[in-house]
Amino acid sequence: MSPNLSNILIIGGGFSGMTAAIQLSKLNYNIDLVEIDPNWRTDGAGISIGGATLRAFDTIGILDEFLEKGNAHNGLDVHAPHGLHLAHVPTPPMSDKIPGSAAIMRPELAKILAKKTRESNVNIRLGCTFENIVHKEDTVDVTFTDGTTKTYDLVIGADGVNSKVRKAVFPEAAEPKYVGQGVWRAVLPRLPEINNTHMWVGPRLKVGVNPMSKDDMYLFLTEDKEVKQREEKSEYVTRLKDLMMNFSAPAVQQLAGMLNNDSLIDFRALDNLLVPLPWFKNRVVMIGDTVHATTPHLASGACIGIEDAIVLAEELAQHDDVTVALEAYQNRRWERCKMVVENSGRLAQIEIEGGDKEEHTNIMRESMIALAKPI
Repeated sequence: MSPNLSNILIIGGGFSGMTAAIQLSKLNYNIDLVEIDPNWRTDGAGISIGGATLRAFDTIGILDEFLEKGNAHNGLDVHAPHGLHLAHVPTPPMSDKIPGSAAIMRPELAKILAKKTRESNVNIRLGCTFENIVHKEDTVDVTFTDGTTKTYDLVIGADGVNSKVRKAVFPEAAEPKYVGQGVWRAVLPRLPEINNTHMWVGPRLKVGVNPMSKDDMYLFLTEDKEVKQREEKSEYVTRLKDLMMNFSAPAVQQLAGMLNNDSLIDFRALDNLLVPLPWFKNRVVMIGDTVHATTPHLASGACIGIEDAIVLAEELAQHDDVTVALEAYQNRRWERCKMVVENSGRLAQIEIEGGDKEEHTNIMRESMIALAKPI
């Protein structure tokens, strides 16, 4: 561990930023975390979690609480639009302790991570972010939006896909790119027969449901949209029901009939981003969606961001030289994160084009095998 590293700033209080704070606090650094949202909210419905993410939760120390609040299961069942069962895709447990897949309400996961962060040795400042970053030889001078300034030995950019840190440090980096799809999500009361993930796959639409607690499940529907556009919230229920009418499967029709104004329906156009190495400059390093935002086709976007934070902490603990640690971090992460972004993007392309279903299945299988490997 570097003797020249003491004060660390984390910009962004999302999943990867909180994980970095938790893991680095274990190394007894002085950590400030700034989050621009004064209420530290996380919007959204459910989030699917793979075994690799659950393994990361075990490393952080939140697995037991996650399993108490969320729902763990193994396997995915795939159906034709009219309901014919096509395949069961197993998601084997990672170990006796760690299941193969799970789901939870996204705000509930944020609460678990926020609680763990607050219990750590972290100075949390809400409603605040950086205004200016000035690189020095071995430090960074940061001016904040509240007018204060402070010098840090390391700054971690974890402020998401539209990162202000990325724009400041790497202004030449590409912007997130729309992939041609959007995803609808909603929360519904859990049906007794929904014990694992189910998907119904049509030519231009894919709908699925995932149990995320003993009482709730979440619905997701992927829609091809050539032009990126917003949806009117007042039309959410009608629009989603209309899309589900393309599936004659009785189960999908039942799900559509359950939708109402209390279903927490959300729509998001899907972008992706893969920033080439390097992911750091001087004493500023980026993690998570800041450098590798992905679509949800492999349910691994949160996973690789959380893993980034774990690996960064490991490398900082192992090296006396900060630059060597940052190089080791990005070199460990590059191929894995590249695989998730590119394979997720290819899955989206196959779905949009009505492409080779065998290729789609092979990508899913190979990606899951790769994600199960140690980080």
